[in-house]
Amino acid sequence: MNELWEIEDAVRAEGFSAVCGVDEAGRGPLAGPVCAAAVILPPDADIPGLNDSKKLTEKRRKIVYAEIVETAVTFGIAFASVEEIEELNILNADFLAMNRAIDLLEPVPELAIIDGNNASGVSFPNRTIVKGDARCASIAAASVLAKVTRDRYMYEMDEKYPEYGFARHKGYGTAAHYEALRKYGPSPIHRLSFLRKMH
Repeated sequence: MNELWEIEDAVRAEGFSAVCGVDEAGRGPLAGPVCAAAVILPPDADIPGLNDSKKLTEKRRKIVYAEIVETAVTFGIAFASVEEIEELNILNADFLAMNRAIDLLEPVPELAIIDGNNASGVSFPNRTIVKGDARCASIAAASVLAKVTRDRYMYEMDEKYPEYGFARHKGYGTAAHYEALRKYGPSPIHRLSFLRKMH
């Protein structure tokens, strides 16, 4: 567990007290919004099973989600809509969701540590950590919050547009999803710019 705290411990040693981890879910799907989360965890918080959301089963993710919400000093979760993705492009929509999530935090963080290698559109003081969701506790926590929240939204969309199978693939480009698109055409929550490459 402790290696997940090395990055944050080092940042705190520099004098930053309120540090939030930020990650997103839903950059790649053909449908639905992108979701970002920002989390400030208490130092050395013990959240069993905390890891990059992609490494956890869906059932485990939900349990860890509840533990994060209970343990966090503060957290924020925000979306950028399909319309915003189409208007701004996915990278800028991603930054928009991240800024919205960080804006929800109270206390305001002094530094955001962000998964990936590009946070040029994030308006808070930040550092990027490549593979941060597997290397840093608060980014791992943010990845779980963003993934679970976006999945819940896609379950709701599955009830609204059952023909696409959103509950199974969450909007990602699976063979069944492409098949449904060919059969029914795009729904109102499809990212049309992502469908141009469709064969």
